[in-house]
Amino acid sequence: MKRAIIAPPTLAPTALAELKAWLGISTSRDDAELTGLIRTALELCEGFIGVMPLASGCEEVLQACGAWQMLATRPVQAITGVSAIAADGTRTTLSATDYDIDIAADGGGLVRLTRPLDQTRMAVRFTAGLAESWDTLPDAIQQGLVRWAAYQHRARDDDKALAGPPAAVAALWRPWRRMRLT
Repeated sequence: MKRAIIAPPTLAPTALAELKAWLGISTSRDDAELTGLIRTALELCEGFIGVMPLASGCEEVLQACGAWQMLATRPVQAITGVSAIAADGTRTTLSATDYDIDIAADGGGLVRLTRPLDQTRMAVRFTAGLAESWDTLPDAIQQGLVRWAAYQHRARDDDKALAGPPAAVAALWRPWRRMRLT
């Protein structure tokens, strides 16, 4: 699986305001850095809980075949299109009759081709995310994102900073964590 974020989530001004309030910052001098820390916290949150927190436009490249294949990113809100990828990288948009899609109850997106293709790969475009906006994120996830970004800001010059989330952040996110047995 190779995923790309086609349309990153739009951060509401309240996200930056909450982080600045947590850090006690009132100037706008560090806004770009703090916004970057929130975006990084979103990626780390996804890695920890196994779910994309904010809705984003995504694309995953899968093998072109007739078997049902599950997208790795969750929860999928909508599958918007499928393209065949030729060996030279050119893409051909497939007709909706060339593939089947399904979204499982757990938010997993499923795709399969209904006819054989000459290409060996396909790109699936979709929207995924737990919440549409910062303001609709569950409070525990939102608070964990603010705390994680604040921790990274405070520890920016500390060589002994934690590689993973601090215990308080992990405790906030743990109820949302999805685990899979393999």
